[in-house]
Amino acid sequence: MKGKRLANFIVKVISKKKGRDIALIDVRKMTILTDFFVVCTAEVAEHAISIEEELKKELKNKGNVLFGEEGEQSNDWIVMDYGDVIVHIMTEEKRKFYNIEKIWQKITPSIQRKRKV
Repeated sequence: MKGKRLANFIVKVISKKKGRDIALIDVRKMTILTDFFVVCTAEVAEHAISIEEELKKELKNKGNVLFGEEGEQSNDWIVMDYGDVIVHIMTEEKRKFYNIEKIWQKITPSIQRKRKV
Protein backbone atom coordinates (compact mmCIF):
# COMPACT_ATOMS: atom_id res chain seq x y z
CA MET A 1 0.00 0.00 0.00
CA LYS A 2 1.09 3.53 -0.70
CA GLY A 3 -0.01 7.13 -0.38
CA LYS A 4 -3.55 8.01 0.55
CA ARG A 5 -4.63 4.36 0.60
CA LEU A 6 -1.96 3.62 3.21
CA ALA A 7 -2.91 6.72 5.22
CA ASN A 8 -6.58 5.73 5.24
CA PHE A 9 -5.71 2.19 6.32
CA ILE A 10 -3.63 3.58 9.20
CA VAL A 11 -6.55 5.79 10.26
CA LYS A 12 -8.79 2.70 10.24
CA VAL A 13 -6.38 0.70 12.44
CA ILE A 14 -6.00 3.59 14.89
CA SER A 15 -9.80 3.96 15.06
CA LYS A 16 -10.11 0.26 15.81
CA LYS A 17 -7.71 0.70 18.75
CA LYS A 18 -9.73 3.69 20.01
CA GLY A 19 -7.21 6.40 19.17
CA ARG A 20 -8.84 9.82 19.60
CA ASP A 21 -8.96 12.96 17.49
CA ILE A 22 -7.30 11.41 14.45
CA ALA A 23 -5.99 13.96 11.94
CA LEU A 24 -4.90 13.14 8.40
CA ILE A 25 -2.66 15.89 7.05
CA ASP A 26 -1.79 16.02 3.35
CA VAL A 27 1.73 17.46 3.05
CA ARG A 28 2.49 16.41 -0.53
CA LYS A 29 2.79 20.01 -1.72
CA MET A 30 4.82 21.08 1.30
CA THR A 31 7.64 18.55 1.65
CA ILE A 32 9.39 15.74 -0.18
CA LEU A 33 9.91 13.78 3.05
CA THR A 34 6.47 12.18 3.08
CA ASP A 35 2.98 12.49 1.62
CA PHE A 36 0.83 12.34 4.76
CA PHE A 37 0.99 12.74 8.51
CA VAL A 38 -1.47 10.84 10.66
CA VAL A 39 -1.73 12.25 14.18
CA CYS A 40 -3.76 10.73 17.00
CA THR A 41 -4.18 10.99 20.75
CA ALA A 42 -3.70 8.04 23.07
CA GLU A 43 -5.27 8.05 26.54
CA VAL A 44 -2.02 7.07 28.32
CA ALA A 45 1.42 5.71 27.39
CA GLU A 46 0.16 2.10 27.54
CA HIS A 47 -2.59 2.98 25.04
CA ALA A 48 0.04 4.52 22.74
CA ILE A 49 1.99 1.25 22.88
CA SER A 50 -1.16 -0.71 22.06
CA ILE A 51 -1.82 1.45 18.99
CA GLU A 52 1.83 1.19 17.93
CA GLU A 53 1.87 -2.60 18.23
CA GLU A 54 -1.38 -2.98 16.29
CA LEU A 55 -0.09 -0.73 13.50
CA LYS A 56 3.14 -2.74 13.27
CA LYS A 57 1.23 -6.02 13.07
CA GLU A 58 -1.42 -4.88 10.57
CA LEU A 59 1.01 -3.05 8.29
CA LYS A 60 3.53 -5.90 8.31
CA ASN A 61 0.68 -8.24 7.29
CA LYS A 62 0.00 -5.90 4.34
CA GLY A 63 3.68 -5.91 3.33
CA ASN A 64 4.55 -2.41 4.49
CA VAL A 65 8.02 -1.70 5.86
CA LEU A 66 8.64 0.37 8.98
CA PHE A 67 11.60 2.56 8.01
CA GLY A 68 12.14 4.12 11.40
CA GLU A 69 10.62 4.69 14.79
CA GLU A 70 11.24 7.11 17.65
CA GLY A 71 9.78 7.54 21.12
CA GLU A 72 9.21 3.93 22.05
CA GLN A 73 11.16 4.50 25.30
CA SER A 74 8.98 7.34 26.61
CA ASN A 75 5.74 6.26 24.91
CA ASP A 76 4.15 9.70 25.23
CA TRP A 77 5.01 10.56 21.62
CA ILE A 78 5.74 7.73 19.23
CA VAL A 79 6.69 8.50 15.62
CA MET A 80 6.51 5.74 13.00
CA ASP A 81 7.87 6.27 9.48
CA TYR A 82 6.20 4.24 6.74
CA GLY A 83 7.66 6.27 3.87
CA ASP A 84 4.54 7.79 2.33
CA VAL A 85 2.98 8.21 5.79
CA ILE A 86 4.48 9.32 9.09
CA VAL A 87 2.38 8.44 12.14
CA HIS A 88 2.42 10.47 15.37
CA ILE A 89 0.85 8.76 18.40
CA MET A 90 0.77 11.26 21.26
CA THR A 91 -0.64 11.55 24.74
CA GLU A 92 -3.01 14.48 25.15
CA GLU A 93 -0.43 16.45 27.14
CA LYS A 94 2.24 16.15 24.41
CA ARG A 95 -0.25 16.83 21.63
CA LYS A 96 -1.49 20.03 23.24
CA PHE A 97 2.04 21.20 24.02
CA TYR A 98 3.55 20.63 20.55
CA ASN A 99 0.35 21.23 18.52
CA ILE A 100 1.90 20.02 15.27
CA GLU A 101 -1.41 20.35 13.44
CA LYS A 102 -1.40 24.10 14.03
CA ILE A 103 2.06 24.37 12.51
CA TRP A 104 1.02 22.46 9.39
CA GLN A 105 -2.41 24.11 9.22
CA LYS A 106 -0.68 27.44 8.63
CA ILE A 107 0.93 25.89 5.56
CA THR A 108 -1.88 23.64 4.30
CA PRO A 109 -5.60 23.77 5.07
CA SER A 110 -6.07 20.11 4.10
CA ILE A 111 -6.38 18.50 7.53
CA GLN A 112 -9.11 15.88 7.73
CA ARG A 113 -10.38 14.75 11.11
CA LYS A 114 -11.97 11.46 12.06
CA ARG A 115 -14.06 11.53 15.19
CA LYS A 116 -13.71 8.95 17.93
CA VAL A 117 -15.51 5.73 17.01
